[in-house]
Amino acid sequence: MLNHILDWARAGARPVADDTTLRRAVAGLLMEAARVDDALGEPERERIQTLLAWRFRLGPFEAAQLGTEAERASDGAVSWHSLTHTIREHCDEPARIRIVEMLWDVILADGKVDDLEANLMRRVAALLFVSDADSGAARRRVLARNGATAAANGDPE
Repeated sequence: MLNHILDWARAGARPVADDTTLRRAVAGLLMEAARVDDALGEPERERIQTLLAWRFRLGPFEAAQLGTEAERASDGAVSWHSLTHTIREHCDEPARIRIVEMLWDVILADGKVDDLEANLMRRVAALLFVSDADSGAARRRVLARNGATAAANGDPE
């Protein structure tokens, strides 16, 4: 239990009695990022599960289950405001920037960024109180890590 609390502190998130709410909020936002272009595919699903497993130290089954729950929930109306509010309550600025980076990772899983995805990122970053500069830096980190370039995505940045 102590290791769990220390891991949260190192990750920049405030320890909470029940982190299920935070997990669901992050999973919900990741799923919205994957679905915003109406093209949810296996690369996005796999990326979401990998990110959830990494961020919350979940096993493959738990991460898949959380991803499936988020996908089912996103079939209905999803409130970005509610999800981002939950994240803001539980995470400090560095943790919120890491979540924005996770969102970019999902969006870039298919190798391109369309207008709807770019719009989603601007809006969600603002709702998470993450600056455009920090969101752009998070995007560049994902591109560098994945070996992609902004030019390959048709973006001037």
